[in-house]
Amino acid sequence: MQERDDSRFVDENGHRWPKLDPLKTGPFGRCPRCGKGHIFKGFLSLRTECEVCGLDYSYAEPADGPAFFVQCFACAPAVVWTLMFQIMADPPWWAHMLTSLPLLLVTCILPLRPLKGWLVASQFFFKAQEGRLARE
Repeated sequence: MQERDDSRFVDENGHRWPKLDPLKTGPFGRCPRCGKGHIFKGFLSLRTECEVCGLDYSYAEPADGPAFFVQCFACAPAVVWTLMFQIMADPPWWAHMLTSLPLLLVTCILPLRPLKGWLVASQFFFKAQEGRLARE
């Protein structure tokens, strides 16, 4: 059995950090190493490093992952509901402004930050990196 390299849980000063579950830190925008600092400096923009433990966030590259998950699991059902509302009830345009627009905005925008935080924390926890070809 191969031992895991846990060097990411030890900082440059030799301080050993506990392994924190990505589901307990990422969705709340907390640092994946210390659980106290913040990942985000804006709504979706990442900080360069943690203000508490100094973890460099340059490893983090969630790319389009959050948008993909939101589109598949939240936006698609909201769009289907909007289309069915139009087909079944044929409401006036203002009814869509009161129901469909808020539903689409809430399901498209609100889940992005927690999902991005979770992906960044998971990248740290599982030591994810770009794929490489194995050499013999």
